[in-house]
Amino acid sequence: HFMNIIPDQCQVNQALEIFVGKWKLLILLHLIANGTTRFGEFQRVIPTITPKVLTQQLRELEEENIIERHVYPEIPPKVEYTISTYGKTLEPIFTAMHTWGQNHLRYKQSRK
Repeated sequence: HFMNIIPDQCQVNQALEIFVGKWKLLILLHLIANGTTRFGEFQRVIPTITPKVLTQQLRELEEENIIERHVYPEIPPKVEYTISTYGKTLEPIFTAMHTWGQNHLRYKQSRK
């Protein structure tokens, strides 16, 4: 027996709302893999994201304490983003989802 879930009380949607979005997962995976990242670096690694959307997605992740924003008092201001300790708790979930995705791809290919 995997989980004792009562469907109308399931919190999977609550979890998914945190990192599902067009760019949030990519932002988080970049931070986990590469560490501290500046705004401009995100724009280089995700060239199709607009600055407005990037700002919005970063703010939403920061509000949930998934990432941390550090502003250095320089001119122009230097802003860096890091995955928070709390955000790092997503790593095993992403690893499990990656493994499932690989297995699913193999499953689909085997059915052709």
